[in-house]
Amino acid sequence: MARAGRRTVVFEAASSAGGGSRSAALTEPGFVHDVCSSVHPTAVASPAFATVPLAERGVEWCHPEIALAHPLADGRAALVYRSVDETARGLGVDGDAYRSLFGRYVAKASAVSETLFAPFGVPRAPFTMARFGLDAIRSVQGLTAHRFDGDEARAILAGAAAHSMVSLDSAGTAGYGLFLTLLAHAVGWPVAAGGSQRIADALVAELQAHGGEVVTDHAVTALADLPPARSVLLDITPRQLLALGGDEIPSRYRRTLRRYRYGPGVFKIDWALSGPVPWANPEIGRAATVHLGGTVAEIAASEAEVLAGRVPARPFVIFVQATVADPSRAPAGRHTGWAYCHVPHGSTVDCTDAIEAQVERFAPGFRDTILARHTVHAAGMEAYDANYVGGDINGGAGTLRQVFTRPAVSPRPWVTPVPHTYLCSSATPPGGGVHGMCGWHAARAALRRDG
Repeated sequence: MARAGRRTVVFEAASSAGGGSRSAALTEPGFVHDVCSSVHPTAVASPAFATVPLAERGVEWCHPEIALAHPLADGRAALVYRSVDETARGLGVDGDAYRSLFGRYVAKASAVSETLFAPFGVPRAPFTMARFGLDAIRSVQGLTAHRFDGDEARAILAGAAAHSMVSLDSAGTAGYGLFLTLLAHAVGWPVAAGGSQRIADALVAELQAHGGEVVTDHAVTALADLPPARSVLLDITPRQLLALGGDEIPSRYRRTLRRYRYGPGVFKIDWALSGPVPWANPEIGRAATVHLGGTVAEIAASEAEVLAGRVPARPFVIFVQATVADPSRAPAGRHTGWAYCHVPHGSTVDCTDAIEAQVERFAPGFRDTILARHTVHAAGMEAYDANYVGGDINGGAGTLRQVFTRPAVSPRPWVTPVPHTYLCSSATPPGGGVHGMCGWHAARAALRRDG
């Protein structure tokens, strides 16, 4: 908006910009922790961020030697490298099947990612996307059972698909697994040097360079309180839009927003560690992201418990050891750990023991490395950021139906029926992730419609 010559003002309720891309000293002095987002494949692949000189604004991507690790019983581990061939070589009987599945998609990775990031329309590389769609529409349990015979390859896709917070036997979950794993090969799963806050700071700097302004500590409680503007872009979810809009929202659209569904929440821990995590398989120490959940069946059972409203005794855990790729986040010789598990919507249950037991399962002695920890439950996540309704960090349930109705059935879902008002949060396509595409599409829609 600012580049187009608009006078642009951002009102931020908190005392600093960043939301889910903030970093803070949550444990002990000298340790930098990411408050929410930490690993950024979608940022590297984002067409919106490609237009921002992130490097000039202070963003440096730190790539681990291994993009993703998924430990299994008996010291085994599935390891995802940037190279499809190197990954396939570690998958035994499934090596050729993995190479066949991902080789063709990696060759067209930019077309796949740009199509999935774009508004609905004619895809780039239509034949590749047609094949991708046939694979993606399946459940990840169905796809992996059909394609693979061993635990390792199946676990890779299941762990990536579990980021959706949707039952793994649901249609469309294979798409999450395929896309995130494809990005691991195509662009990597890096962290930002110094913390995710650097991304938010870079975007603020870019806005200010084009004459834009950020006003912090300014909560907006009603649309009527905003100053007159040609366009208003709202980085909020349907629940807040209903609260802010009041009678300005037409009744039909109000009913649509009320039908919008949120997903499970998360319980998150940050650790200050005295040294590297003592993984039973030392190769896992070369990966920044580790999926802890065992086999497809174990992960599916854990996610099913969450969706049934129960806290799993052995949860699927997404674990990040950012200092493997970015040692600057901790004092020399020390490390940071970051993890969350899925929990029922709005949960206040403390999952510290369950998460640490899952880490210990694959890294005996992990608890002995803990110097300090910081925890936050699902309700606390919403208190931190109002867009995390019930602790749902994706801004809404990632079901197949809601992928195409986010938040309404429309070719331009960023446009609301309130005049000159647009929705630009992760409650719009393409959904959750640090990629800027929701705001990108909303801004382009505003510029087209409002002149």
